[in-house]
Amino acid sequence: MIVRNAIAPAAMALALIAAPAYAGPCTDRIYQSDLAVEKLLDAAAANGAPAPQSSFATLHRQPTPATVASAEQKAGALSSAQVEAITKKLDAARDADDKGDGATCEKALNEADRMLHQ
Repeated sequence: MIVRNAIAPAAMALALIAAPAYAGPCTDRIYQSDLAVEKLLDAAAANGAPAPQSSFATLHRQPTPATVASAEQKAGALSSAQVEAITKKLDAARDADDKGDGATCEKALNEADRMLHQ
């Protein structure tokens, strides 16, 4: 009896949790741009000269995406200003995508792509 009474609330909770995910007008293109940035940073890091291990690396902590990107940027051909400008454009594209503004999102992504391919 108790199990039967618990099934309805559990089913309702599951239905609410499984709500459909929202995808903006240019979510796929943002994902592709993120991959392009990662490939560029990976290639720059692979072609760069190895650097000595920092004292931060010996603290037995997992690196964050920001520290990995910073190390890759230092090893490669991208300047910190370029990485920051591309990141700002991608952030602007994500904000516009969240608001459903496809035109602003596409404009920001086009500018980020132009910076990536200079």
